[in-house]
Amino acid sequence: MSTARDLVLVALALPTGEVTGQGDLSLALAGAEAIDLLQRGALSLDGDRMVPGPLVGAGLRTVSDDPLLDQADATLVRHEPYETIHQWLWRRADDLVPAYADGLERAGLVVHPHGHGLRLLSGPAVLADTQERREAEERKASGEPVLANLLAALGVQDAITEGGEDEQPERDDSSLGEAVTTVLAAVGDAVMELEAARLRRDVESAAFDNVWRGW
Repeated sequence: MSTARDLVLVALALPTGEVTGQGDLSLALAGAEAIDLLQRGALSLDGDRMVPGPLVGAGLRTVSDDPLLDQADATLVRHEPYETIHQWLWRRADDLVPAYADGLERAGLVVHPHGHGLRLLSGPAVLADTQERREAEERKASGEPVLANLLAALGVQDAITEGGEDEQPERDDSSLGEAVTTVLAAVGDAVMELEAARLRRDVESAAFDNVWRGW
């Protein structure tokens, strides 16, 4: 299972309203994909720019058994100056939650009763009792650093210490660890940027309403 799939399965099991919205989750999913590609050696970072690994021949490569992760790899920008993590998050996040929702349904990891469409955050969707679900929940319960930090970026309370640890995960000073940390920080920044945009929109909407009503 990929980090992105684990993240969706865990988010789906959270109480309604604990994750702010699909936009936040989409950004976190894009970050999770980047981390999975880093860990598979299909991607490296040059500062904040995402440098894809080389293609073999002229065809598309397969970096995992997850079609969506392979799709993410296929959509990486492969020419200089390459794409920044920030650019990747906002581009790749577009409609990413519905894509993962469809993937989970096709894989039999979720079911929806009475013919309702699958809605990860707002409607009826039931997690199937699968090994994948159990592994995702075990990863969350253990406080595994990558998943925990992605959940923390989404505002899930006590995500870092879910496994009972009182301290933050140990720092990884390897190049891969630094790259993962860079992506996690970018996800946090992007989620905060989205929240700021929501607040501006709400303020502007309220101001318009006040003018309309003569206040």
